[in-house]
Amino acid sequence: MTVSYKKKDFASDQEVRWCPGCGDYAILNGVQQTFAGLGVEKEKFVIVSGIGCSSRFPYYMNTYGFHTIHGRAPAVATGVKVANPDLHVWMVTGDGDALSIGGNHLIHAMRRNLNIKVLLFNNRIYGLTKGQYSPTSDVGTRTGSTPMGSLDAPFNPIALALGAGAGFVARTVDTQIPHLKKVLQAAHEYEGFAFIEILQNCVIFNNNVFEHVVAKGVRDDRQVDLVPGQPMVYGKEGDKGLKFMPDSIEVVAADQADVWDPSGETGARAFRICQGSEHGELPVPMGILRQVQRPLLEEDIYAQIAQATEKQGEGTLESLLSAGDTWTVS
Repeated sequence: MTVSYKKKDFASDQEVRWCPGCGDYAILNGVQQTFAGLGVEKEKFVIVSGIGCSSRFPYYMNTYGFHTIHGRAPAVATGVKVANPDLHVWMVTGDGDALSIGGNHLIHAMRRNLNIKVLLFNNRIYGLTKGQYSPTSDVGTRTGSTPMGSLDAPFNPIALALGAGAGFVARTVDTQIPHLKKVLQAAHEYEGFAFIEILQNCVIFNNNVFEHVVAKGVRDDRQVDLVPGQPMVYGKEGDKGLKFMPDSIEVVAADQADVWDPSGETGARAFRICQGSEHGELPVPMGILRQVQRPLLEEDIYAQIAQATEKQGEGTLESLLSAGDTWTVS
């Protein structure tokens, strides 16, 4: 059945309560716009979240949803998808919820490859609990829990997703709505586990943490949009490009830029380009860093069940409980 929606159809009746100026508002707007254009019945969507500012998301979407516990959203999302593979399961999480207490759940969800879409709002801080440093905070970040500056080396969420085997890995920005929507659309169309890091601003506890990358005056020169099949070109005039060398990535003229291909099974080029570029000469990669097809776990589970049913029959709970050795307690 073909359905037609507008953004307002995906807005719930709940008052949206984030801090004024929070990047979450822009992301919510982009998600609602995108969902309205996908042609999917809104009753088929499920939003699953953990704990954190981003995890209020299910309340603000006029879809089904679960607000779960800290770090455990991947487990609940997995259960939903396995129980009903026809549902479109989207998980919303933050850098603390996903990569600290939820890190183990997240990496196993990636390797299992269910058809789940994960939006990680990365503001490099714990916002809901008032500004502690997070697993993505830069070294030297001063917070209430690191008054002299954080000493921990931060996670690179993209590199983590690539290493854990996520088949679709992408990055976008909260306030760059056309790009955000393009990435969300691509994630929806991808058959498998999709991981999207969204650079998101926390105006209260970590304001402008990505300003050197996303500010309007610099972003043309500080970002390169990785589009499958297109040259890696960037710059305000589109005159600069990137070229892979044996032991480096070089800035070249646009007509010498390499064409981006995210389908490499190893993700080697994605690993190279996603690391070490934020404060150096190279622009920060946005867009789709990896896109490879792998077997879907939910399909394999149901195929295995069908095989067992064909061999052994449908079965009942009573027959299961009384199967094998039994004994009588008197």
